[in-house]
Amino acid sequence: MKWTDSLDIAIELAEAHPEIDPRTIRFTDLRGWVMELPDFDDDPEHSGEKILEAIQMAWIDEMS
Repeated sequence: MKWTDSLDIAIELAEAHPEIDPRTIRFTDLRGWVMELPDFDDDPEHSGEKILEAIQMAWIDEMS
């Protein structure tokens, strides 16, 4: 998975952290959790606020 796979990342995060409300997550935590996903394989430096926002929004949509 790459940073641009926001929906796939959101699905895995929702499964890995079911107790978390994605609307309240800090981007520093979100970035760390993404990099800890077993299928994630991308350069940590390629993340940015827009990418993290896209992942957060996809995760919020998954929770709906």
